[in-house]
Amino acid sequence: MPLHDWADRDNFDGFHTYWMTEIARQLRTKLPAGYRAVIGTSPTVSIGGDPRHPDVAVTNGVPHPAPPAAGSVRAPDAEVAVTTTLLDEDLSVQVERNGRLVAVVELIFPRNKDRPSARDVYTTRYLGYLQGGVHLLIVDVHRRPVGFSFPQRLAAELQTRLPEPPAPSAVSYRVGGPTPDGGRFLAVWAEPLTVGQPLPAVVLPISDRVDVTVDLDASYSRAAEDSYLE
Repeated sequence: MPLHDWADRDNFDGFHTYWMTEIARQLRTKLPAGYRAVIGTSPTVSIGGDPRHPDVAVTNGVPHPAPPAAGSVRAPDAEVAVTTTLLDEDLSVQVERNGRLVAVVELIFPRNKDRPSARDVYTTRYLGYLQGGVHLLIVDVHRRPVGFSFPQRLAAELQTRLPEPPAPSAVSYRVGGPTPDGGRFLAVWAEPLTVGQPLPAVVLPISDRVDVTVDLDASYSRAAEDSYLE
């Protein structure tokens, strides 16, 4: 089925659920023994320190406040209202082995990138996958905002020359073993997506040596039929 122009549609949330389901079902027919494909909440991760230094530790905690200096008087606790940016608990297709997350398929929502703050937090999530040794497939069928794509942002944050196609696109990341300088080897496959054209089959690494193929067109077509998408 030809890719729709999602800039003119507002029903992606419902379609997204069907598409994830079809991809998970497809993976279950292809995964080797010992692997499981599930739909689950995307892990919430954050990177401590400057996000432009992706070799720092991945953490889920917050620093403890320093104790007051000797002789100082602590002010009473105040109740204040603040605005914070949080990662939405989006669902993703996840591949597990022996209870460990090994690969994730992220289908991008428009809200994942419609504001600078959203782009920052989701870039952090995707960097967290790669730093944690989790293979990643990002599928983005939304061409807006023009001039931004997560592969471009990841390449910039990692300060490495990587394929960075504009959206819409599908980009797969295989995380390899450690490099001599303390990083990780990374292999990347990029497939451009074109409105009005069928979607391609793409690679999803599930280990540093084993890949499976995700037929985006077949899963997209079934999801479109289930969600009454013209």
